[in-house]
Amino acid sequence: MEPAGDPGHNGGQAVVGGRRVGQRNGRGQAPLLRGGCGPRLRGVGERGRRQGHGPRQRQQQHRVSNEIRAIVVDHVINHGMTMTEAATMIQPNLRRSTVASIIRTSRNENRIVTRPNSGGRGLILTDQQEQAVVDLVRARNDIRLTEIRQYILDNEDMFSNVGSISLPTIAHILKRHQVSIKQLYRVPFERNADRVKQMRTEYVQRVMELDADDDHHKLIYLDEAGFNLAKTRRRGRNFIGQRATIQVPGQRGANITMCAAISEDGVVGRRPQIGPYNAALLVTSLEELDQVCRAEGVTYVTVWDNVRFHRAHVVQAWFQAHAQFTTLYLPHTLPSLTRLRNFSPHGDGRFMIGRF
Repeated sequence: MEPAGDPGHNGGQAVVGGRRVGQRNGRGQAPLLRGGCGPRLRGVGERGRRQGHGPRQRQQQHRVSNEIRAIVVDHVINHGMTMTEAATMIQPNLRRSTVASIIRTSRNENRIVTRPNSGGRGLILTDQQEQAVVDLVRARNDIRLTEIRQYILDNEDMFSNVGSISLPTIAHILKRHQVSIKQLYRVPFERNADRVKQMRTEYVQRVMELDADDDHHKLIYLDEAGFNLAKTRRRGRNFIGQRATIQVPGQRGANITMCAAISEDGVVGRRPQIGPYNAALLVTSLEELDQVCRAEGVTYVTVWDNVRFHRAHVVQAWFQAHAQFTTLYLPHTLPSLTRLRNFSPHGDGRFMIGRF
């Protein structure tokens, strides 16, 4: 019979209940677990052992809403479904044990909804006060958390019951109301002025009048966009501490200006030009547009922005000589710019490079 607990026998393993367990062998290898299931991990108990490293983590519990709980009770009690069928049909990640807990609560306590939170510190702000904070952020998007806290402490009418409040609490309230921090975008204050709004209203009314007119009108959106075909990579690789450089010419390529026109039929005209556009080049583009748009009984309305050379005398004289064409100017500081710029995903005419 082998001695129990003698490290000199059986490679330094002890025999407990007929199984070799426990001690490190003479070669410095980790001892086997009971039953020979592999090396024993240090710091991990025998029960609930996992193959991976690190401590066991609690699985995150998903809060089931009252609507889902009511549907679970209806499916199981009223329609006679099993708990597994109800869990699979209602929500894919809903466990059968959760369904069983909901049914047990409904039968024992005659309650479907969850209990309100009890114990601990109560809510600092009421629902009306939280909505007031959200409205404050909605009215001023660049407000800081410190300014919100100062507003709460100074306002004795709405927040008379609040003696102190922390910045994390305010941030948690805003997050609960789906208010997050994001990049600020600058909007010209004239964009929402009364004068500009009136101009937008007149523009919409003019378009509606053209649609309701007996004569057929077709809108042509015309705009100029500049770009440069000189492309270089913005990112490279080099050793840490050394700049990534690339050899480029001293000057880029020439700037290209594309004058393009689109309508409900697609692109009806385009004319690239090296350098900026002017009134003379615009008249040339209009002449090419006149050669394409020759439908009988159709009045073409050229919709464009308020660039200065769009109102030049030579341009106005061209429209007076061509009765089939008329103009419609976009309102100032229109948020959507022009239809042609919206046609580009970047809003700068880069779609023309890939298409033409």
